[in-house]
Amino acid sequence: MKLDRFYPIFDSVHWLERTLPLGVKFVQLRVKDRPEADLRPIIAKAQALARSHGAALVVNDHWQIAIDESCDWVHLGQEDLDTADIDAIRRAGLKLGISTHDHAELDRALALSPDYVALGPVYPTILKKMKWHEQGLDRVTEWKRLIGDIPLVAIGGMRVDRAAGAFAAGADIVSVVTDITLNDEPEGRVRDWIEATR
Repeated sequence: MKLDRFYPIFDSVHWLERTLPLGVKFVQLRVKDRPEADLRPIIAKAQALARSHGAALVVNDHWQIAIDESCDWVHLGQEDLDTADIDAIRRAGLKLGISTHDHAELDRALALSPDYVALGPVYPTILKKMKWHEQGLDRVTEWKRLIGDIPLVAIGGMRVDRAAGAFAAGADIVSVVTDITLNDEPEGRVRDWIEATR
């Protein structure tokens, strides 16, 4: 399956309900700070929604629930890798995306044969405080050279007008959060993204 080049990340099923009907085909659900009892029905609903729209759902972090709910994808940050059972994830047939920010993290990710590698933040991001300020497009080009055929996801400060530059630098996929969720017209912005990436 060739992955869609537009990869939004949302923190609630509400966003999936709004954007999947617009044609989003590759989407991550990143829900933080909720008890596991709440997460299970949320992830199950998100998975059902994605399937009904012919989209691939990536579950951030919560790999055990992703396995239990027969999800297709899981995304792990470096700190998640410390505790995740990669063998169990693979046995369950889930595809795996991994966040990277520096060479040591990239080496660690590549050792796990990921189905995509994410690099960020490409541009300064307001989403979360990080010790990495801005990787830049040159780093995108370097990462693509190092990972070869593995899809490269560019994330961090991405906007519609930055998508072409990220692709030209070597990114296969552009991931976006606040450019949609903080937009006055999120649906319109999703349509702009689809137009810019397909």
